[in-house]
Amino acid sequence: MVVTDDKIAADAVPVIETRLIAKSFGHVQALRGASLLAYPGEVLALIGDNGAGKSTLSNVIAGIHTPDTGELYLRGEQVTVSSVRHARELGIEIVYQDLAQAPDLSVVQNFFFGRELLVKGPLRLIGRLNEAEMKQKTIEAMSLLGAQVPSLTAPVSALSGGQRQAIAVARAVMWATSAIVMDEPTAALGTKQTAMVYDAVRAAANRNLAVILVSHDIPKMLEFADRIAIMRHGQVVAQMPTQGLELVDVLTTMLSAEGTAA
Repeated sequence: MVVTDDKIAADAVPVIETRLIAKSFGHVQALRGASLLAYPGEVLALIGDNGAGKSTLSNVIAGIHTPDTGELYLRGEQVTVSSVRHARELGIEIVYQDLAQAPDLSVVQNFFFGRELLVKGPLRLIGRLNEAEMKQKTIEAMSLLGAQVPSLTAPVSALSGGQRQAIAVARAVMWATSAIVMDEPTAALGTKQTAMVYDAVRAAANRNLAVILVSHDIPKMLEFADRIAIMRHGQVVAQMPTQGLELVDVLTTMLSAEGTAA
């Protein structure tokens, strides 16, 4: 069931669309024909019980897993995302639950890991890094979150869990041009940093990115997201605007999907 938001134009093309995505790991069917729409400028909350398939669907979009069957579309064009690098080339970024950072590298180095900026001129030929520009861009990206760290040159392993998560979110917002997939991005954060992350998520959507936010916090998603997509047993059983939606409506939909999605 898909119910569109009045704020989404009738002819709007979704940034991300999955059609009947299926994925199995051995005998475990993680996805059983999951179809999802994510539009530009919106925050789409992806919710469901543990094992519903939220992270697996996110990983398919981000190029971590290749679907067994089904199709993925980016701005109306069918694509085969072959790797995380390929997804990034398409402008899709993901913020992982486990952060996926290089702990022994600095904040700046983590921001530009695999995307290092080189200086202009002859020194570019020998791979001389433009450390000043990378540092400045990192400062700007961190400012979007309002996040602060003791040192941009300190190893990430020396930072708190909240600071590391803030870095991961800011890095994704800096690089994304199409969509950001966030898998429980506030799980390790305190109240103040959680609010900063949500501010950054909204800022990303305001830049006309599609933001897919995986979360177990249904009440917060009803308050924050523009639409929600409910997953059950590897399927997206409903997509609907959050405006006017109550928690009991979501829970009723989840429970009523038990028979049809099983």
